[in-house]
Amino acid sequence: MPFAGLILAAGMSRRMKTETPKVLHKVCGLPIIDHVISNLQKAGCERIATVVGHMGELVSEHIDNRSEIFWQHERLGTAHAVMQAKGLLDTYGRTVLVIPGDVPAVRPETISRMVAEHEAGGAAATVLTMELDDPAAYGRIVRDAFGDFTAIVEFKDASEDIRQIREVSTGIIAFDPAKLKDALQYIGNKNAQGEYYLTDALMILYEAGHGIQAVLLEDCDEGIGINSRQDLAVAEAVLKGRKLDEVMSSGVTVISPETTFMDFDVVVGQDTVIHPYTILTGRTVVGRRCELGPHTTLLSAVVDDDSDVCHSYARECHIGPQCKVGPYAYIRPGTELRQGAKAGSFVEIKNSVIGEGSKVPHLSYIGDTDVGSGVNIGCGTVVCNYDGFKKYRTTIEDDAFVGSNTNLVAPVKVGKGSYIATGSTITADVPEGALAVARARQENKEGWAERKRRLAKADKDN
Repeated sequence: MPFAGLILAAGMSRRMKTETPKVLHKVCGLPIIDHVISNLQKAGCERIATVVGHMGELVSEHIDNRSEIFWQHERLGTAHAVMQAKGLLDTYGRTVLVIPGDVPAVRPETISRMVAEHEAGGAAATVLTMELDDPAAYGRIVRDAFGDFTAIVEFKDASEDIRQIREVSTGIIAFDPAKLKDALQYIGNKNAQGEYYLTDALMILYEAGHGIQAVLLEDCDEGIGINSRQDLAVAEAVLKGRKLDEVMSSGVTVISPETTFMDFDVVVGQDTVIHPYTILTGRTVVGRRCELGPHTTLLSAVVDDDSDVCHSYARECHIGPQCKVGPYAYIRPGTELRQGAKAGSFVEIKNSVIGEGSKVPHLSYIGDTDVGSGVNIGCGTVVCNYDGFKKYRTTIEDDAFVGSNTNLVAPVKVGKGSYIATGSTITADVPEGALAVARARQENKEGWAERKRRLAKADKDN
């Protein structure tokens, strides 16, 4: 059912103690306001407008072309914020849903249901409410003896009796825009905060004989508003739980949901197993039948089918099918592991391609390198890709063997099927099929150790 959404995102939120606009703080990997916009869109919203104020340039820039922008240069309350969106109220004839910019957990289905009930009931306004064991500073919903809505009373203006009410407003209200415009003219600021409350519009409409409805949330977690870091943590837990439920329902095993963290945009394929203390963030995409963790972090990484990533950190990289990563590997941006490749324990790879079936088993650094297929890179190999001024690329062709404790001083090319002897420092290209030995010849000095010990003892005695 089409409607317009008016997001109120002008507040300063002193309790957050932040230099970032509150609505740009992230929950489950996305800024709070992105959740709000996405939920409106999924609910069928055909026009979105946002009222910005405090640090509004940042909010407006972030929203970009996803919403109309209206400015509230003086923060004089929620009704005053809505007044700034006159351009929306004057030109939109269907339901306008006013929603705070800090309620990321309300489901699209709830918004759709609320709008449908509002229009079916022919009400001037419909408010979304919830019942809380501890209503704290939320505005209280007052009903008459028949259970019908009569008022919302802000906490600071409420009597002790009214403060005992557990049903509160979420701040989400659907309006007939023409009736809302009329009510806004009569709202005053004679209250404890000296502000123009949008909730007063409900009283004005009620007293004018218009119908006011209240729709009660079935799950009060949806109504979480974020005004503090503690609220941010609560919302994170709620949305993380929903995300994990979603992936488990799709056929993913999450062994310990309590210790698994997953951002909103992450995709995980069927029959993948996620072990404890695994963190999947950003736009990570994981294929089918993978094993992730324990203690693994993937940040905007792609992991293809049948790959294992254990005790490792991978960021902005592509781990192909049937790969083995870890334990304790660090896969950095720009890296691609092709089918069947291995990056083993204490391996760091940056901006490199590791070819099909190639192995970097342990204790190596590979940077700015193109590795062919079937290559074995021995323990302790280091690609020396930076001379203090510029970075250079290295090429290791198919079926080459790089012995342990090798230094490859870029730019250098290791030819197809060639061998590098253990302990070599390679500064020139190695031809195809050749053996490269780049180390000093061993020389043994008989009796040297005993003479050294005698001299050291003599110095000590003197």
